[in-house]
Amino acid sequence: VGVKESHQMTLFRIIAAILHLGNLEIQAERDDDACHVSSEDEHLNHFCSLLGVEQSQMEHWLCHRK
Repeated sequence: VGVKESHQMTLFRIIAAILHLGNLEIQAERDDDACHVSSEDEHLNHFCSLLGVEQSQMEHWLCHRK
């Protein structure tokens, strides 16, 4: 395709992270206006490690709009 090998690994990492994010279980709370992501979720762990983001921040921003 003409993409440098160093860029390929970055692309593969991003694609893998997106696929893990698609497998993440987001659980609705009692009023259906709020949600919760388990910090034990293996897909969240993989997503955060692949992209180098802090897990607690990702848990927060996946469930809060602002």
